[in-house]
Amino acid sequence: MNTLLVKSLFLLAWFYFIGLVNAQEMPPSEQRAVPKDYAENYAFTDPEERKVFLKLTKELRCPKCQNQNIADSDAMIAHDMRRKVYELMQEGNNEKQVIDFMKVRYGDFVHYQPPVTGATIWLWLVPILFVLGMMTLFIFRRKPPQDISMDEKLAKADEILNKID
Repeated sequence: MNTLLVKSLFLLAWFYFIGLVNAQEMPPSEQRAVPKDYAENYAFTDPEERKVFLKLTKELRCPKCQNQNIADSDAMIAHDMRRKVYELMQEGNNEKQVIDFMKVRYGDFVHYQPPVTGATIWLWLVPILFVLGMMTLFIFRRKPPQDISMDEKLAKADEILNKID
């Protein structure tokens, strides 16, 4: 068993070393294309508008990336969505109107805070019902503690042995 442990550690160290040797830093041309201050690319007359724009781009999900907001995504659709958010804000739409437009265009999935509907309520209820069901099953399937003394157990054992004879 000791040799198995040594061999496993050796293999683990070998794979780690191979990973370090093959690891390369991405050249700047291949790194993230979205500038960190992408909001600087859009002209805002009011600093409040810029804050709202940044908030909206963090609240809206990229349909392609699915686990990134449009502020962090480098997908073309995220670029288009940021541009559309900017255009809608320049037209005078407020936060709710911009979010509603995006929901109509891309569906409820695009907003990180989807509404509670008949279809989405099950996402919350099923895990809760499962936990309650498992707790109930665990409680009722437990055997109750038996308060039988040793003398009673011995008497039952003698009774069973006498029936066999």
